[in-house]
Amino acid sequence: METKLKPDERGYFGSFGGAFIPEMMQANVTELRENYKQIMASDEFRQEFEKLLSDYVGRPSPLYLATRLSDKYGAHIYLKREDLNHTGSHKINNALGQIILAKKLGKKKIIAETGAGQHGVATATACALMGIECVVFMGEIDVARQAPNVGRMKMLGATVVPVSSGSKTLKDATNEAMRYWISNPFDTHYIIGSVVGPHPYPDMVARFQSVISEEIRKQLKEKTGTEFPDRVIACVGGGSNASGAFFHFIEDEQVELIAAEAAGKGLESGFTAAATFKGKSGILHGSKTLFMQTDDGQVVEPHSISAGLDYPGIGPALAHWFESGRVKYEAVTDEEAMTAGKELCLLEGIIPAVESAHALATLDKINIRPGETIVINLSGRGDKDLETYLERL
Repeated sequence: METKLKPDERGYFGSFGGAFIPEMMQANVTELRENYKQIMASDEFRQEFEKLLSDYVGRPSPLYLATRLSDKYGAHIYLKREDLNHTGSHKINNALGQIILAKKLGKKKIIAETGAGQHGVATATACALMGIECVVFMGEIDVARQAPNVGRMKMLGATVVPVSSGSKTLKDATNEAMRYWISNPFDTHYIIGSVVGPHPYPDMVARFQSVISEEIRKQLKEKTGTEFPDRVIACVGGGSNASGAFFHFIEDEQVELIAAEAAGKGLESGFTAAATFKGKSGILHGSKTLFMQTDDGQVVEPHSISAGLDYPGIGPALAHWFESGRVKYEAVTDEEAMTAGKELCLLEGIIPAVESAHALATLDKINIRPGETIVINLSGRGDKDLETYLERL
């Protein structure tokens, strides 16, 4: 099984990846591609980044043995508590890494896209910390259903631009951010929030998020005597938290990796966001990957109760891991996610983000062996989703 962890020189993970971008974006993307590895490897960068992760974000995030959840399923279920990070999700890891990188490249303005708002909040937070102008693009539907995060972004000084085109969700916010970058190529850095987009973004974002699996291995070793769980589970929209949770386990084939995709109202309902089940290969947002599309290559509008999973495709590395069979994908409906989210509330006193609830819901879909060790990446907290939970439950 060929399980490519890092892309080749053209940015390909197997048959997926690359950089399919208009001429006006070439200079920025090339500048980033030629400099990101060297900057990230420098002692100066590493010291600043690691200090912020420790003192500002609060890393390492806890690896928590969920005892009542474990009792229910007859396994040892650990939750990687990314929800306890500053700003409430894993997104802050990447936002801080990219803004340090952008400053070293001399950029004066930051733009970002966001769906659930967690990446937008993380980016706005990083910009406030560094004193850099921030513009966040967000679909109008997501602005309405993620109002608390919109308020946070504005409190942090960011300009939030509602996007009214297309489905008015994450895909369209990404389109508008890319259009803005094309028009402002010299002083602006685009902090893409997931492992999507043209090379080097999928690799760069995964590297910033790999701190998650790095910590899991160390923490599990301390708690159990082995750094290898039987399974690691994470939800997948574009794939940033899953890439982070899987990164340091990809080459360890004794660890089963499970990705939860948003089935929405059902795989055959026409209202879904399950790219590996309903998608095919094509070019989306600057890279070759799997996404839902019509026969002539037009994007099929996705649907998920989760704003963060409401994306028609997945990152190229995740597409490659699917094609190679390294990562197993499970489709989780809106209702299944709601039920799993409520269960965690009642069993463990933790309100998960609706995104993370999709990962929790896979526990009812897999054949759990008695006493096995499972790590679930709890990618975000549910404060932002209270209205969604209360409406449905």
